[in-house]
Amino acid sequence: MARAKLKGSSFKRLATIIVAGLLLIGGAELWAAGASKKDMVVMAWQIDELITFDPAEVYELAGMEMMANIYDRLVYLPSDKIDAPQPGLAESWKVSADGQTFTFAIRKGAKFHSGNPVTAEDVAWSVQRAIKLNKGPAFILGELGLTPENVDQLAKATDPYTFTLTITKKLAQSFVINCLGSGVGSVVDKKEVEPKAAGGDFGNAYLKKADAGSGPFKLTTWKPNELVLLDAFPGYWRGAPSIKRVALKHVPESATQRLMLEKGDADVARNLGPEDIAALSANKDVKIRNVAQGAIYYLGLNQKNPNLAKPEVREALKWLVDYKGIEQSVLKGTRVVHQSFLPAGVLGAIDSNPYSLDVAKAKALLAKAGLPKGFKVTMDVTNSFPTNVIAQAIQADLAKAGIELEIIPGDNKQTLTKYRARNHDIYIGRWSPDYADPHSNTQGFAWNPDNSDSSTSKLLAWRNSWDIPEMTKKAEAALVEGDTAKRAKMYKDMQLEHQKTSPFVIMYQDIWVIAERGGVTGFEVGPSSDYVYYRNISIK
Repeated sequence: MARAKLKGSSFKRLATIIVAGLLLIGGAELWAAGASKKDMVVMAWQIDELITFDPAEVYELAGMEMMANIYDRLVYLPSDKIDAPQPGLAESWKVSADGQTFTFAIRKGAKFHSGNPVTAEDVAWSVQRAIKLNKGPAFILGELGLTPENVDQLAKATDPYTFTLTITKKLAQSFVINCLGSGVGSVVDKKEVEPKAAGGDFGNAYLKKADAGSGPFKLTTWKPNELVLLDAFPGYWRGAPSIKRVALKHVPESATQRLMLEKGDADVARNLGPEDIAALSANKDVKIRNVAQGAIYYLGLNQKNPNLAKPEVREALKWLVDYKGIEQSVLKGTRVVHQSFLPAGVLGAIDSNPYSLDVAKAKALLAKAGLPKGFKVTMDVTNSFPTNVIAQAIQADLAKAGIELEIIPGDNKQTLTKYRARNHDIYIGRWSPDYADPHSNTQGFAWNPDNSDSSTSKLLAWRNSWDIPEMTKKAEAALVEGDTAKRAKMYKDMQLEHQKTSPFVIMYQDIWVIAERGGVTGFEVGPSSDYVYYRNISIK
């Protein structure tokens, strides 16, 4: 019997429908709490990177978002203004005259999901366990001078509702607060977790799959690569969340997310591609939000290459990128032009974008550098969207000025290994801040205390062999500036200088495109996963 053959588009549509149907199997579990449709929000999102729910270990985007909703921190950073920390579990704090001892008054009446009261001892133990476990995010607290050997003495409870933190070096107060406001600063229920510790793991094995927080939601179900269910915590100190349940379904395909949203099987879609975004933009039942994220896309020009080391060549390359054209024709709303090293939303960020495609200006600069006919150069590129398509567009633009660019594709491991060894000519990369403080990106792009091959500080400026003793001093001065307004100006001035002189062609900032059905309100999305909040979500 002859079999009918489906054309590519028809087959893709059928496969999408089948996948969506399979995702809904077992949907009764979503409603196990007996909630009505208006009591639960369903998010379609790619969450296969989730590997742990321990805030001292979480270092993936989806996991950080879970921590922001399951746990509380001493300070709270609003999603729309992360440069203005507010009281969290700490009602207030004060700093000693020498700027090195921070005293926090812990909020009375706050409770963990277990029913245990939140105390200063829980705060101290949470900091201590993060440092002693020494998992991925521990370095953020380590920036304050905390080590496994000194943390018990420097981070401690002086009474049930007073926590003191002593730092070992002078740092800006805003920097210290921002570090404590990151995910690794989440406060864990000591009475709940400590008895479950095994083999000196501080309860890490237990917390990989469990919840010991005091945040607005508690973990109900986690099925890896499939589903996370969070239920509202009615005893939350800020008041019970507006929504009773949040269901996060692992849906990696953009087309499937779109279909679920259109059919009403999902309320929010989180990983849409340009084509599906464009289609949903015409749907009157769906609203599209574009939220700037912290990640920055850039070209790193290795100063070991004699041509790239010439200031005129560095500037010429900045005039040989069609920033706006690539944004509109290739990136299509998923990234936005941004030409400075601090992302929008961070203290000291600027909105200056001085460069555009200007071939004549670039040719004049190349002639001034003694390269009127251009030169040959290579670029290492991760062979995935968007870096591969950005690289192809740049290749065509450089050719207009006689620069012959050879693209060397590879997987992320290959290209990053070569980059970290300083063996590239040009590298196209993505850099995301680790915490909501300007020092996180400044340290990468504008700090290089030792340019030797044996340096222990091998961040972006070092990887591109950019020896900058004076700018390094400015970065270090900004890190310890106690006046927040003065500190912000220092970063603004540094970025303006950096734009003119650096071997970085900074191009784009990530945009997170959120698609929501019309009745959904209150979903707060900040510039990184650390500041995405569900507490005020409601469905009409």
